[in-house]
Amino acid sequence: MHDKQGNLSEQLYGNQGQAIYSVSRAGLNLLMMEMAEKNGASLYFNERCIDADLANGEAVFENANTQKTQRVPSDLLIGADGTFSVIRKEMVDKHNHEYNYNQIEHDYKELMIPSGEGGEYLLDKNALHIWPRGEFMVIALANLDGSFTCTLFAPKKGKNSFEVLNTKEEVEHYFTSIFPDFIAIVPNLYQQWNANPTSGLGIVRTYPWHVKDGSLLIGDAAHATVPFYGQGMNAGFEDCRILDELLDKHEDNLETCLEEYSKSRKPNGDGVQDLSMHNFVEMRDKTADPKFLLQKEIEKKFANLFPDKWVPLYSMVSFTNTPYSEAWKVGMKQEKLMQSIMSTPNIEQIWESDEIMERMCSLV
Repeated sequence: MHDKQGNLSEQLYGNQGQAIYSVSRAGLNLLMMEMAEKNGASLYFNERCIDADLANGEAVFENANTQKTQRVPSDLLIGADGTFSVIRKEMVDKHNHEYNYNQIEHDYKELMIPSGEGGEYLLDKNALHIWPRGEFMVIALANLDGSFTCTLFAPKKGKNSFEVLNTKEEVEHYFTSIFPDFIAIVPNLYQQWNANPTSGLGIVRTYPWHVKDGSLLIGDAAHATVPFYGQGMNAGFEDCRILDELLDKHEDNLETCLEEYSKSRKPNGDGVQDLSMHNFVEMRDKTADPKFLLQKEIEKKFANLFPDKWVPLYSMVSFTNTPYSEAWKVGMKQEKLMQSIMSTPNIEQIWESDEIMERMCSLV
């Protein structure tokens, strides 16, 4: 964690040996395409889905180069076409499915910390770097080439918002006064600022996720979320795992399979979205708060002493297969319990005592 004076502090997010890995999206896409082809799939590039007839299991594609369209039949049409899914739109328009898109009040812009002159990392490569500043923050993750991909999350409007950051002087003053150690290692900041777009963030909620036995949604098409837990892609992969299990379970009845898929996955789609927004507030507002950091130390101590009674929320989400909906419910119960513990008189002096651990045992 980088404070406003450029001082660093370290916070472990898991037990020894637990780590979050940052991977190349392009590399992962390439790997999945290779695996798909090895298993008999045919891949078509530059084809954009522009329409669908879900009643007949057909999708219409337009070639980006020739603008020619073709109608493709299917036994099962899987809409993995992202936040602005054409398949989902068809479900909403023609089958009266529920749908809501909620754009949050913050936007984001990607920036880059370059590697050093010798290709070395200018920050610790084995850490998620956060510059928390209340309503806004910067995060940075290491790349393999010595650079860091960084993201500024800030309000659309108001003080310290994207709205007031336009000229070179405004942008450089903002970073110099609020993120001094960041701008010190980004020599071409304003050039990057102009070159990289400012993008919005939003949450997709829809239901059901299927139509009879012919079509379904997975990933962002069903539950696009904000990126503050780093679980968007994992949630999409979990959709695939659960769907695969249900196809085996209901091998003779596809409609029953898809109905159970919708019912079981919807709460977890909502859950990962609730978790993501909750973690956004923690990252930007609380990671610099001494009382919050003490709370996490108490939770960590209790979890080490009584692992069967307490798994911290972040660990539950990141290092277990606990369903997102269950993790959210457990996490909120834990938060209520910890508010009671943190209200204990002189908690800063007695937090390591047996008394506090025993009290937590009685409350769990």
